[in-house]
Amino acid sequence: MKRNISLLIVDDEESVRDSLYNWFIEDGYQVEGAANAKEALSMLESRNFDIILADIKMPGMDGLEMHRRIKALNKDAIVIVMTAFASVETAVQALKDGAYDYVTKPFDPDDLSHLIRNAANQILLKTENEALKNRVSLENIEDIVGNSKAMIKVLKEVESVSQSHSSVIITGESGTGKELIARAIHSNSSRKFFPLVTVHCGALSEDLLESELFGHEKGAFTGAMFNRKGRFEMADGGTIFLDEIATISGKMQIELLRVLESKSFVRVGGNKEIKSDFRVICATNRNLKKLVEEGLFREDLFYRLNVVNITVPPLRQRTEDIPLLVGHFIRKYCNSMSRDLISIEPAALKQIEQYDFPGNVRELENMIERAIVIGNGKEIRLKDLPFKKDVIEDSTDSLSDLEKKYIFQTLKKYDWNISRSAKALKVDRVTLYNKIKKYDLKQPKS
Repeated sequence: MKRNISLLIVDDEESVRDSLYNWFIEDGYQVEGAANAKEALSMLESRNFDIILADIKMPGMDGLEMHRRIKALNKDAIVIVMTAFASVETAVQALKDGAYDYVTKPFDPDDLSHLIRNAANQILLKTENEALKNRVSLENIEDIVGNSKAMIKVLKEVESVSQSHSSVIITGESGTGKELIARAIHSNSSRKFFPLVTVHCGALSEDLLESELFGHEKGAFTGAMFNRKGRFEMADGGTIFLDEIATISGKMQIELLRVLESKSFVRVGGNKEIKSDFRVICATNRNLKKLVEEGLFREDLFYRLNVVNITVPPLRQRTEDIPLLVGHFIRKYCNSMSRDLISIEPAALKQIEQYDFPGNVRELENMIERAIVIGNGKEIRLKDLPFKKDVIEDSTDSLSDLEKKYIFQTLKKYDWNISRSAKALKVDRVTLYNKIKKYDLKQPKS
């Protein structure tokens, strides 16, 4: 834990208080006890406790009434009620009044430790998020998780550039979250009430990309059955995000430069000039300056796009963010799978923190999703993670090899349903088709 979580145990039985005190002290919590509700409320008037573990049935004021008074003092207090009477009505009433959860006596040590750990993790994440918000004034960045110096630097840059209309190039390795940064820039700009239009340039051939960007007129080519707006037209008033910008052809580089200079274009097969007020944000995992030196990318286009450059650090350069990211992805996938929130055992988290993550945050997210899918307990254990000897030896595989394996596993998981697989991979169908063709993936015969 990054800071000690304080725990108040309220129970009229001294033996219960003592056993729980010793139990949680060993787990690293700051623990104090109170023999009744009056004593507990008196303590809470002078200091806050992160978690209050309170018995329901006590002499004088009972646990339910104490809970209501605690909530009146601090609506964000996390209260877990204990009862020796497995009464559904009592438990439901406590939950209705805002209790975090309830447990029945006699306790299952593992269950109670798991429950307290989940509550502690929730508190720590909230503390980290509040610290982050105090350091940057950004909205809609819930999916950007991290409080490291490296990420604070990036978010400060986002905060600064969001107020301008300048072009931005976001650089960084694959899987670092470049699209999230693009979305943060747009959602904190004056253009946020207009569309953010995304184009994955690397997934499209030159002809398809031209039609995608500029649109086409009916009859412009075989299969063009109707007029179609291009992405530049759709982005009028908003932002266009060009991912994998380094992959576009020389011809498209010339076309893009002209559009950026004039803010106008003509649909494929058309002759009418269309104006559009857009901001352009690009992303690449390649060194554009080097490509310029090699004659593979136009220098004038590079300088037109590279007014501001933001570099997203790889995960190995911000390892202190890993516990926060793990907690974020656990909540995300437990919610999406309609499962109770689970935790992660210390040994598993330690192994994750020591891993190099060539696939960056995307690889970590996939790892946590997989662990939740294959695991069947109340926490992610080391055995649920792909850290077996054979897998570790395979970690020297190229990113292409890792991508190929993951796409194949996803296709298999969804019975080769392209739409569902593309949604799970967070790409469009065209991109998935191109990846299947690139890696020559074939559905096994049944």
